[in-house]
Amino acid sequence: MKSKLFLILIVGSTMFAFMLNTFAQNSSQWHLPEGAILRLGKGAVHNIEYSPDGTRLAVSSTVGIWLYDAQTGEALDLLTGQKGIILWDVDTGQHLRSVTHILESIDTENKLFALSPDEKTIAMGSEDKPKRTSIIRLWDLDTGHLIHTVERTRGSLGNIRNLQFSPDGKTLASRYQLGDTLWFTLWDVDTGIERWTSLNRINDLVLSVAFSPDGKKIASGQYFDGISIWDTETGQRLHTFTGHKYILSVAFSPDGKKIVSGGKDGTLRLWDTDTGEHIRTIPGHTENVNSVAFSPDGKTITSSSYDGTLKFWDADTGEHIRTIPGHTENVKTINSVVFSPDGKIIVSGGDDGFMYLWHTDTRDLFDPRVRHRNPIRSVAFNPDGKKIVSGSSTVLVLWDAGTGEYIHILTGHTGGVHSVTFRPDGKMIASGSADKTIKLWDVDTGEHLRTITGHTDDVRSVAFSPDGKKIVSGSADKTLKLWDVDTGENIRTITGHTSAVRSVAFSPDGNIIASGSQDDTVHLWDTETGHFLHILTGHTGSVESVAFSPDGKKIASGSRDKTIKLWDADTGEHIRTITGHTDDVRSVAFSPDGKKIASGGRDGTVLLWDISLAPLRPEDIYPEDKYPEDINSDGVVNIQDLVLVAQGFGSAAPDLNGDGIVNILDLVIVAAAF
Repeated sequence: MKSKLFLILIVGSTMFAFMLNTFAQNSSQWHLPEGAILRLGKGAVHNIEYSPDGTRLAVSSTVGIWLYDAQTGEALDLLTGQKGIILWDVDTGQHLRSVTHILESIDTENKLFALSPDEKTIAMGSEDKPKRTSIIRLWDLDTGHLIHTVERTRGSLGNIRNLQFSPDGKTLASRYQLGDTLWFTLWDVDTGIERWTSLNRINDLVLSVAFSPDGKKIASGQYFDGISIWDTETGQRLHTFTGHKYILSVAFSPDGKKIVSGGKDGTLRLWDTDTGEHIRTIPGHTENVNSVAFSPDGKTITSSSYDGTLKFWDADTGEHIRTIPGHTENVKTINSVVFSPDGKIIVSGGDDGFMYLWHTDTRDLFDPRVRHRNPIRSVAFNPDGKKIVSGSSTVLVLWDAGTGEYIHILTGHTGGVHSVTFRPDGKMIASGSADKTIKLWDVDTGEHLRTITGHTDDVRSVAFSPDGKKIVSGSADKTLKLWDVDTGENIRTITGHTSAVRSVAFSPDGNIIASGSQDDTVHLWDTETGHFLHILTGHTGSVESVAFSPDGKKIASGSRDKTIKLWDADTGEHIRTITGHTDDVRSVAFSPDGKKIASGGRDGTVLLWDISLAPLRPEDIYPEDKYPEDINSDGVVNIQDLVLVAQGFGSAAPDLNGDGIVNILDLVIVAAAF
């Protein structure tokens, strides 16, 4: 049976995603987390798979599963769901069922899944870190009963990297890594017994595996030695195809006569399965090709790359058919986001080395894009919005925001640049570096003005005071230091964090300094005295970024716990937790009007949040615990209230945000109050 199901683990998304998509006008607004109004970027690609009829392409990414029209490349849908194991029909986009009880019964980390071709069995690979074991479990999908368990210590098995069923469902392939060694093992699905392993049969690193259509062969792509073809029953190596190194992905054609390989060199190569003859090399990607797939009719090959694109190729001629842009590369973290002074553009910089400029109104990517050779750690706009500075490796680059042309390249740091910022008058730049120093630069000339020393470890973050006379720096040495800009003298050293300080920010009036730390807290300090004011607790991961709202009344913090938290700047009280990123939140920034927050994360996306969509503190507005989001007055806000709002679309009631009409914003308000 050719499966129409797609299996994925989705964490922390929304229950109402498909209902919202009914009214979405743009893929940047599909299935957004509650409170979010825009998603910039589609996330990094993990895997690509055609539907059985070849009309759709399912692309598993860091934000969900994107469905594309395989003929036109048009984005059709984005599949997300609540935490659990979710089964989707890729032809209709229908959420078929959840089997969350299987997931919740296993208290382990790094779970991987595979669905058998007959759609009756789920294989789950996981790691039990305290026991230092890797585990494979086979479950009956209908009953939820455990069929087999294979558990071994990492010393004999390694960490599981992926799972794959053979086309007949009788064999399960699992790929492992232990240190620098990568290999695969085949298991008998009926008995749970290991058939054989490539370990010690091949002196190379196995980076990918794929079954032939009849399940009698398995291909492995290796780091040095090309492609090996194995007999799945005996483990005999039948062929070795050499000439393509660092193979990250392999796939058989539907008739089993060809194999396509995707490599670190950015090329695809086509091979004759029986003879091992190299048929064709297909160039075109600029980075690693991490996933390849044949269409069901064998006429088209699709590839995804670390360059952020999906490309379609004619399997017979190798000619390029189309490109789908918008995905981030596999090394995907967005490290820094910032608004332009007028709020119309968001700039992001990340590990792919690209600096992206996005129009917040049109949601379009603003050309040109500029790129460093190394990851971008920090970006900043100057006060008039005409210049951008970016920090990457040991250099800073000053760019013209309109043309993308560089104005100055600022060199002098001997360690990676972690943070860059403009002085409020726009005439000076400060940079903090892993060389433990802060450097000051003249914007007009690019001249190095001064080096400030005193920290004993990496300077992770720097910020100018609103009057431009002071700089505060946060360091991996666990301290904050306040400096005189004109003299470079240390005014004060502030201690209190128990781990590295990752981010610092001045309040708009300059009276308070906020610092986020690897100790999972935000601290507030009096600028004049250095005295501690408040500790903001609640994050369960390192606080990577802090920002004050323009009016100074709120603080936003982004954390490796995947959340953004809003705090009252005067009292330190927690106002609200914003969830939606699927990985670490590395940067947060308020819009100039204070109504929105932009956040960038390790999932490769920038999310734009409207913090006015839902009450920040409902208990302050409705002290008697009577909430307008409870449409049917049953005492709880749930899916029934959401349906009632949807039924009222276009009418005057129930209008929750007071704009005179029931629309998508009212849906979001109800969903946020679930």
